[in-house]
Amino acid sequence: MANASGLLSPAVAPSVRRRLNPSIGVFQSGSWFSEGVFRRIVCSSTAQGAEKLSPSESGEPRLVSRGCKLVGCGSAVPNLQISNDDLSKIVDTSDEWISVRTGIRNRRILSGKDSLTDLAAEAAKKALQMAEVDPDDVDLMLLCTSTPEDLFGSAPQIQKALGCKNNPLAYDITAACSGFILGLVSAACYIRGGGFNNVLVIGADALSRYVDWTDRGSCILFGDAAGAVLVQACDSEEDGLFAFDLHSDGEGQSSCCPQSIELALEKAGLPGSSIDWLLLHQANQRIIDAVAARLQLPSERVISNLANYGNTSAASIPLALDEAVRNGKVKAGHKIATAGFGAGLTWGSAIIRWG
Repeated sequence: MANASGLLSPAVAPSVRRRLNPSIGVFQSGSWFSEGVFRRIVCSSTAQGAEKLSPSESGEPRLVSRGCKLVGCGSAVPNLQISNDDLSKIVDTSDEWISVRTGIRNRRILSGKDSLTDLAAEAAKKALQMAEVDPDDVDLMLLCTSTPEDLFGSAPQIQKALGCKNNPLAYDITAACSGFILGLVSAACYIRGGGFNNVLVIGADALSRYVDWTDRGSCILFGDAAGAVLVQACDSEEDGLFAFDLHSDGEGQSSCCPQSIELALEKAGLPGSSIDWLLLHQANQRIIDAVAARLQLPSERVISNLANYGNTSAASIPLALDEAVRNGKVKAGHKIATAGFGAGLTWGSAIIRWG
């Protein structure tokens, strides 16, 4: 998991950027292009925003002959809510101690015979309903989780729960808190290069089943939840994934969340001021605030539901997105900078458009 001290200082950023930049690829039409090769290619398709972008906004050309967009979302949480006051009865802590350091006040926890697979299936059903897509029309199902109920993968069980008669491919992606971003980019790759039309991306985790409930430093952080989006093929002019940036570092010593978003914005040819919303993995409010400050985004353009659910790992981004869409905060055409980080270390960001 990431912590606030993992954010790099401005002085370190240039060297990190030089180190990371050669490995950044731009995926278009099913191919990866290095920086040098990409700049030599001439194409007729340019990046599109919610409205027509000017040449200065469009930046580098994009080789997208087939686009993808987010057309549905859904989420599900357990019924059992555990407050900070509840935790103060089992470990040496308090509501003030937890909320000041993390921003968390409540979390939802699976109990008894509750199933993470059932939560994930519920979130997926809601996403399909919003998108008005029949389960039989799903071509691929990606379950982003580090806490599967089946060691060999829980995605097929969700496929079964949805009643998909055509047996679409379903498999798990394990990258903890950055898992949903990896799933989202994978969905785009399958659609742009593989001819898939409807891909379900589900983030679901039940970390409450693995934490030490006697350790006040960790048991206060996590909650259980599931969130899902339906990514659908579209014409290139409607493409809703502008750019992305993905990395891993086996030393696991640093978090590059702000730099990753800045690089993704650069690849998309979009200024930071064009972003309607910042949606980060909900790990710690201090991290969210620090990244927003680095990107010069005001708090009213930051999506956060951390106080209500805690750190839900791969579920946190789709859970927060679903709430923001359903309460009318995020509207069709809004551009969102989103990023996830953690697990080993992996991190990634994506610049997307809703609807």
